[in-house]
Amino acid sequence: MKNAVIFDMDGVIAHTNPYHSLAFREFFKKRDLYPTDEEFAQHMFGKSNSYILAHFLGRKIEGEEFRSMEEEKEGLFRAIYADHVKDIDGYLTFLADLKQNGFLTGVATSAPRANLDLIMGKLGFGPYMESVLASENVTKHKPDPEVYLKSAANLGIEPERCIVFEDSFSGITAATRAGMRVVGVLSSHTKEELPPCAMYIENYLNIKAADILNLLAS
Repeated sequence: MKNAVIFDMDGVIAHTNPYHSLAFREFFKKRDLYPTDEEFAQHMFGKSNSYILAHFLGRKIEGEEFRSMEEEKEGLFRAIYADHVKDIDGYLTFLADLKQNGFLTGVATSAPRANLDLIMGKLGFGPYMESVLASENVTKHKPDPEVYLKSAANLGIEPERCIVFEDSFSGITAATRAGMRVVGVLSSHTKEELPPCAMYIENYLNIKAADILNLLAS
């Protein structure tokens, strides 16, 4: 029986959140807004751009205005991050171990495809993914389960055979609503700040495919 592992990207494959913070700070500074670290932690990490912009600008941002603002902010992020792309410690080795043990693998991110392409291109994990979904591929963003249900459909596997790696409250909620078990990656939040997970890791140095098989068997 096939099993699958689905990864969020920001804070799960690469520790991008500090660079997103820098990009948003630059974006909001142009608009004379100065969010605190606490506000970013609560209202940015793991959230879609539509939510973030609406929250900090105090109104719904739609249509061409949204597309323009998103392109501006994400362009800032890619310019800042391009020379700093690095996987979270042990990720690529863990991914290789999963593939050697017959796992299907996918990426399910709320980020735009251009961000995913940047990170996937720099780290070279694209060929190992049987499903790749970004913000453009769904109509409802996390915590809605759409991206994870669609990932399972792409992989041709039942949700209960999928393990998701997530780092945010909304992402863990989305995966749980999809009927999947979650490994919480503690890159941006503590255990206490997240919904319950089947397992928690700080990086991938001490986790192997065998641990995921045990999790699925439990």
